Amino acid sequence: MKHALSVTRQQNFAAWYQEVISEADLAEESGVRGCMVIRPWGYGIWERIQKLLDARIKAAGVDNCYFPLFIPLSYFEKEADHVEGFAKEMAVVTHHRLVGDGKGKLIPDPDSKLEEPLIVRPTSETVIGAAMARWVQSWRDLPLMVNQWANVVRWEMRTRMFLRTSEFLWQEGHTAHVDREDAMRETLRALEMYRQMAEDDCAMPVITGEKPENERFPGAVATYSIEAMMQDGKALQAGTSHYLGTGFAEAAGIKYQDKEGGQQFAHTTSWGMSTRMIGGVIMTHGDDDGLRCPPRIAPWQIVIVPMLRDSDEDGAVLEYCRTLSRELGALEVFGEPVRVLLDTKATKAQVKRWSWVKKGAPIIVEVGPRDVAEGKAAVLRRNRLYKDDGKLNTAFTPKGDFVASAAKLLQDIQASLYAEAKARLDANIARDVSDLAAHFKGDEAKFAGWVEVQWARPSGAALDKIVEQLKALKLTMRNAPLDAAPADGACFFTGEPAVERILIGRTY
Repeated sequence: MKHALSVTRQQNFAAWYQEVISEADLAEESGVRGCMVIRPWGYGIWERIQKLLDARIKAAGVDNCYFPLFIPLSYFEKEADHVEGFAKEMAVVTHHRLVGDGKGKLIPDPDSKLEEPLIVRPTSETVIGAAMARWVQSWRDLPLMVNQWANVVRWEMRTRMFLRTSEFLWQEGHTAHVDREDAMRETLRALEMYRQMAEDDCAMPVITGEKPENERFPGAVATYSIEAMMQDGKALQAGTSHYLGTGFAEAAGIKYQDKEGGQQFAHTTSWGMSTRMIGGVIMTHGDDDGLRCPPRIAPWQIVIVPMLRDSDEDGAVLEYCRTLSRELGALEVFGEPVRVLLDTKATKAQVKRWSWVKKGAPIIVEVGPRDVAEGKAAVLRRNRLYKDDGKLNTAFTPKGDFVASAAKLLQDIQASLYAEAKARLDANIARDVSDLAAHFKGDEAKFAGWVEVQWARPSGAALDKIVEQLKALKLTMRNAPLDAAPADGACFFTGEPAVERILIGRTY
């Protein structure tokens, strides 16, 4: 069996990941360190994620808006933990004009230095908090729930496309509430929204849970995450939701008059999901031929490739394909019209077929003169590309039968991709490990999955010691699953009575 990529997942997972991004035309280097150009197919996947998630956000009563890219440094200084947490990642604007240096170069004009440095948005709690302080006066103004789709900048030292870039795209929700209970409901609602997005739309099974104290968002009281297992056994934090308590409200002055006439600080939350999700889709579903894109988020769900030969038969083939495209486009799946593309580029059919295989189009249909004569279509299901003998698993199907079954086929592909990933996740969480070093063997290339252990929630010096022990093994604590079995023994690390269970693994 000859694969479309030059390196397999087994040979070198990191190199395979980069090749998928390149060969699937997802993204490319931009010439700016740590920043990428997201190409149309990659951006199309992001647009699908954005559309589906935006619908969920609006259904929860959250309004979209937009806040500035530049944030005054003083806004961050009001919340000490927040500024400390992001200080090493901040990009800073100090001047507003360039001048020539007389040697053919441009330099910042010394006379244009800003009175106050501006931070290029790493996250927007501070600037949105300032707006909320203006907007909230009374308990009647709460809850206040807003979201923005934006880019953010965090000056990463080691970058990898989609997973960790200096600039990335995301949405960030920010809400203010009358009390802790209402804010916690919103925090967990957003977490559940992300779980649904990951599992239902991206076919990516996840574990929802609370992050340990050392992994909290800077300034948060509690942070929750969805964690997905990649095919190499590493964890990917794919979305987070934070209960911020009243700390940000106190720093920003988000106060309201309660029903008794007193002044209270609002309880706030924030939550976000980013283009990192695309990296997760690649590493969850990709194979040695490229990406396998779940139909819900595929920009094109069915791609028709006419087999043209510069002959008199080409006209009939194209007309047959146009009819097939119209019939498929009239169908509905997942509550939307089927997205079908007729690829008429002046490229050989075989080259186009493998291009769409690498991109991961869920269904690829080839049509040649013989298919037209017989009223058929050659159908490739991307998630089951080969037969047992290694040959392409092409189904020569009567056109009418294919059209009648296309929506069901897309539903089955979506479900099959999820089931495959869920089986891998469930099979690779170990719960009877007594020695982490022996289990992970210090070999980063070894697939070891995750380990679930009992946990007493130590803090302070005791927590710092555990974090250092794990760091030496290149391990981190992921989250304490919300649906884990109750603790019933001693903490794996301290021997104290456990209060919950926590997942440990290698991570991106």
